[in-house]
Amino acid sequence: MKRLTQHIKNGLPKRQDRAAEKNVNWVERFVHYLRHECHLAENSIAAYTRDTHRFIEWVAGRDLRSLEINDFSEYVAHLDALNLAPASIARHVVTLKMFYRYLQLESIVSNNPAELLGCQKLWQRLPNVLSPEKVERFLNAPRKIEKFFLRDKALLEILYATGCRASEVSGLRIGDLELDKKYMRCTGKGNKQRMTLLGDDAVHWIDQYLRKQRPELVRNLARDHEFVFVSRSGRPLRREAIWELVKKYALLSDISVSISPHTMRHSFATHLLAGGADLRQVQEMLGHANISTTQIYTHVDQSRLKKVHQQFHPRA
Repeated sequence: MKRLTQHIKNGLPKRQDRAAEKNVNWVERFVHYLRHECHLAENSIAAYTRDTHRFIEWVAGRDLRSLEINDFSEYVAHLDALNLAPASIARHVVTLKMFYRYLQLESIVSNNPAELLGCQKLWQRLPNVLSPEKVERFLNAPRKIEKFFLRDKALLEILYATGCRASEVSGLRIGDLELDKKYMRCTGKGNKQRMTLLGDDAVHWIDQYLRKQRPELVRNLARDHEFVFVSRSGRPLRREAIWELVKKYALLSDISVSISPHTMRHSFATHLLAGGADLRQVQEMLGHANISTTQIYTHVDQSRLKKVHQQFHPRA
């Protein structure tokens, strides 16, 4: 935070120095508000903190109370010029709205011009989805010659079987697994728990990993922490490491599209809908608070729309 203040203040007049320092102070209080009053997940807090810092740096010592909708529009154009992904720009817009709502609560600003910014849907783009054939190639990418073959195989299977986020898989504990009943408990955003089902393949590879490889990985630990997926040192596998493994096996499976753990989540949801699953059921399995978030997958799966049209339209 001190580094940010110094960076903003460099080259600014003294009056703007004081304003810059005050702006950074409000960011600190905003982050405290998100953590202790909104009780957001740490990953969300980290994202909002980064986004707010970027905005304060762009403001460069101007009084936050003086900004108008034109200023916010210019900032969004600035983000677009940086070639940020539409989803990232959308998150920045949400961050701005939350930050100014907080400033309203604290009576720092009397109105919230950020609310006039375009909604998130304007920046939304359709997610990448793999075909079932490409998913099969991806899941079969780990080979027995890999040092952590069983762990990586179980990890990829669970991503596709459940549609869980990388952070949710990273935080998975052995006590969350009910392999004999083919389901597990997942802790999502806002510490909300949900039940996710496991197929036979996922159950098989998780069981193989837990019995044959995980005990070796955690043998040097003074006390077993009970996280399911661990690194070579026995410590919990970070979500960043999960992203790296997904990228690695996407390369090995020779799949050209950009893949991340979220690609598996998108594919999970789209394939369920293509198979005839109800949108509400998919919403529950993904842990979406709002069904409008789940509805994007109805736009992705064109094959299902064609089937519905052919089945019900009189002139199809």
